[in-house]
Amino acid sequence: MEDHKYSTGQLYALVALRLFVGWHFLYEGIIKLYSPSWTAKGYLLSASILKPFFGWLASGSMSSVVDVLNIGALVVVGVSFLIGYKTKWASAIGMGLLLLYYLAHPAFPGLPQGPSEGSYWIVNKNLIELAAIWVIMVFPTAWAFGVENLLAKNKTEVTN
Repeated sequence: MEDHKYSTGQLYALVALRLFVGWHFLYEGIIKLYSPSWTAKGYLLSASILKPFFGWLASGSMSSVVDVLNIGALVVVGVSFLIGYKTKWASAIGMGLLLLYYLAHPAFPGLPQGPSEGSYWIVNKNLIELAAIWVIMVFPTAWAFGVENLLAKNKTEVTN
């Protein structure tokens, strides 16, 4: 196990960030899963830039695949962050998902605002949450509070 030198306050803040982002991802995935009428198609078709790419994702059979992948990614990232297991992999998936959300409706001057609550200029909630996940990725906390810590302890006990 690595030797991490964080103060108690820093560790609590990093774990809280991971848990809050995990809860948000899991909640968004579950809400979409249990909303039979939910689809990403409208969001994709209203993309501000990269219209051919997002239009392709919203087309015919791709739309249902994208919906399943979107829900699955949200749930996997959420569960991973909440239980503290494979958080680096989950961080990469979450950052990729948020980057796609951002690129579909970037908060660039002169472009129509996509579906959002509030007005943004360059930085929006997707970009902020992407940065938060980046912090989670580079300051892993599962060793302190998570399943990875439990597995590491059990592995040590078995080998000793």
